[in-house]
Amino acid sequence: AGNFSAFWVGGVTIGGLMAIAYYISGIGSSDMTAAGALLDTSLNSIMPAAAIFAFGLVAFGFLGMGPVTIAVDSYGPVTDNAQSVYELSLIEDVPDIKNELKRDFAIDADFAQAKMLLEENDGAGNTFKATAKPVLIGTAVVGATTMIFSLIMVLSDGLARNPDGTYTVLAAKAVANLSILHAPFLLGIITGAAVIMWFCGASCQAVITGAYRAVEYIKRTMKLDGATKASTEDSKKVVEICTIYAQKGMVNIFIVVFFMTLATAFTEEYYFIGFLIGLAVVGLFQAIFMANAGGAWDNAKKIVETELRQKGTPLHDATVVGDTVGDPFKDTSSVALNPIIKFSTLFGLLAVELALQLSHQGNETLRHGLAVGFFAIALFFVYRSFYGMRIKTDEH
Repeated sequence: AGNFSAFWVGGVTIGGLMAIAYYISGIGSSDMTAAGALLDTSLNSIMPAAAIFAFGLVAFGFLGMGPVTIAVDSYGPVTDNAQSVYELSLIEDVPDIKNELKRDFAIDADFAQAKMLLEENDGAGNTFKATAKPVLIGTAVVGATTMIFSLIMVLSDGLARNPDGTYTVLAAKAVANLSILHAPFLLGIITGAAVIMWFCGASCQAVITGAYRAVEYIKRTMKLDGATKASTEDSKKVVEICTIYAQKGMVNIFIVVFFMTLATAFTEEYYFIGFLIGLAVVGLFQAIFMANAGGAWDNAKKIVETELRQKGTPLHDATVVGDTVGDPFKDTSSVALNPIIKFSTLFGLLAVELALQLSHQGNETLRHGLAVGFFAIALFFVYRSFYGMRIKTDEH
């Protein structure tokens, strides 16, 4: 389901929107005489890189959906928490609660039906959350094209207008190096793709380890036999454990992204452009895949609970295992790829300009030395994000 959705949403829908924007940006040009008859002018005749401007408008359109996206994305946590609040309220254990509700509020309480409706609503919320995330990642990826174009303008001498009204990059080197024939550019694409795969693993690892430590603490210290709820102190400790591992994972991830961006920018500017392209393209499909695959895993459990009514069976146990993968997929790795791409793109513009300044001052050796140092720091924290967060059964 995740792979299938990545094709349709990432490739067909977002790719199709960008293709339409590219077509519209050329309406009125000399090679589109039929369409040109509709307009007296085209974007190409009044501005350089009209297609990039059109892509920017697509990203702006995605951002314009912000209120809808927030509303849809908020529905899922609300329904999820509604179910949790119901369970934690322990209302079914209150003595004579049904008669009390009937007397005071004229409600004929049906707790079994209430739980079923909450489960079904939570399933709808999962679907809503998975639907909203591609819009967010679309803003990052489509918007990255305009940032990359800005970077190309920094590396070239700008654009020259031709007699036919089109524009050409003045620096021939800038065009020649934006090719897979220029090895650093190709290697940058591979590096960007690799960083996406590492990030997904590192963010999932932080969730997995934190959850394992919380369960380990509960098994070791909490006495739940015969108790209706845990003590407040024990509950606070569980929250503390989860918070600590979330922060540990966040620190590792931020440091890697920060120094990997610096390292690629200082290594070679076209290597960095390739890095951004790899980050954006692979990040787009990976984010959509993880959002919908995670939602499918989560909803598989809901189907077993609500439609099949097989809660507590081996089938249900299997879907619970799937849900432990689905939650970090859809709620952690997928949605967090959006700020990772945006941060690398925006911060990278500053890093490249700093690296170019060093080169212009004749400090090429210092520039490459810093690149090696930044890579070393990033790789250390890549190692730490897995091996430092790995579950060790002998720890207590």
